[in-house]
Amino acid sequence: MQDYLSIEGLHFGFGRRRILDDVSMRFGVGKVVAIMGGSGMGKTTLLKLIGGLLTPEAGEIRVGGEKLDTSNIKSLYRIRRRMGMLFQFGALFTDLSVFDNVAFPIREQTDLDEETVRDLVLMKLNAVGLRGAASLMPSEISGGMARRVALARTIALDPALILYDEPFAGLDPISMGVTARLIRELNDALGATSLIVTHDVAETFDIADYVYMISDAKVAAEGTPDDMLHSEEPFVKQFVGGLPDGPVRFQYHADDYATELGLGEVRK
Repeated sequence: MQDYLSIEGLHFGFGRRRILDDVSMRFGVGKVVAIMGGSGMGKTTLLKLIGGLLTPEAGEIRVGGEKLDTSNIKSLYRIRRRMGMLFQFGALFTDLSVFDNVAFPIREQTDLDEETVRDLVLMKLNAVGLRGAASLMPSEISGGMARRVALARTIALDPALILYDEPFAGLDPISMGVTARLIRELNDALGATSLIVTHDVAETFDIADYVYMISDAKVAAEGTPDDMLHSEEPFVKQFVGGLPDGPVRFQYHADDYATELGLGEVRK
């Protein structure tokens, strides 16, 4: 399988706190790959590293065979033009109409005439079922519709690599199902590579080809959704089953509670 995105030996942290420690991943052309894990495990940080918003301490990221180098602005911008990003909760421009939100990247990145821009925007909106909402403002549509508009904007320039940051967060079950189906269908139609950062198990397993699970700054497990569902790894079982007990603790590491409150040793 040909890889469009590859990550090798990635290290990153904030000060003494390790976020990613020797992380390696591969994302094949035409595949939908999920990165899963609990909150604070480094999933969104990984997206920022892929987008060149952060620079790794060590390791290598390649996009379309080209090494991502944040010190080379010209190269970085060229690589970014091959990417589409669906931000958490959509991040639509509130003062622009649905049409103009989708048209924004086309107008910014191309010299196409307005007639062609109009055709492309309506084509993308039609793909997400919202061509009839083109003239509406973001405040006039529902949260689920806003996410679909954001998805239309994400694919406006037919990116080869599509990044999704928690695409199902805050959606009702119907909108969640619609969004999941669109992610899969649009990826297949574009022949793109999609990377989904999420912790929504059911929706993601329905559409993903492969899954990476991150825990304690490392890849804790990887495989197909079916592999994850039948895994005996304690972390995977806890995460997939939503279990309270397991390797991931509810309490963040801290000193003894009674001692910190000045109560001395608590009698048993």
